[in-house]
Amino acid sequence: MKRSAYLLALPITAMALLAGCGGSDDNSSSSNPAPEPTTQTEKPAENGSGGSSTVALAADPNGALAYDTDSLEAKAGTVAVDFTNDAAIGHDVVIEQDGNEVARGEIITGGSETVSFNAKAGEYTFFCSLPGHEAAGMKGTLTVK
Repeated sequence: MKRSAYLLALPITAMALLAGCGGSDDNSSSSNPAPEPTTQTEKPAENGSGGSSTVALAADPNGALAYDTDSLEAKAGTVAVDFTNDAAIGHDVVIEQDGNEVARGEIITGGSETVSFNAKAGEYTFFCSLPGHEAAGMKGTLTVK
């Protein structure tokens, strides 16, 4: 009798253990990896706008010290700059307003990244921060409306 009770308890215990190992929508589990750090810099919007926009910016794919445009437009709120550099030489994108840095991407080669920040209406400057690149013309204006 004890053996049959033991054999009956074994599958019930196994089912209970397996049920405890099931998935959960709770993301507070310690087995979830920590989120990857991003290269995005965010500052709060000063105008209270909740809008968002994405603009595309690319470095010259042939390695010239130039972006594909010197003028971008976005709406106030969260602005995402999708930056692509298919060239073999490294480039980045830095965004400033009135001489104050509001966002900075990583130096990338043969890839892309998105740099996001909260923007109020106004004029911003974007440029490549590598020595000599901005002076060679790798810069432009982002107008936020």
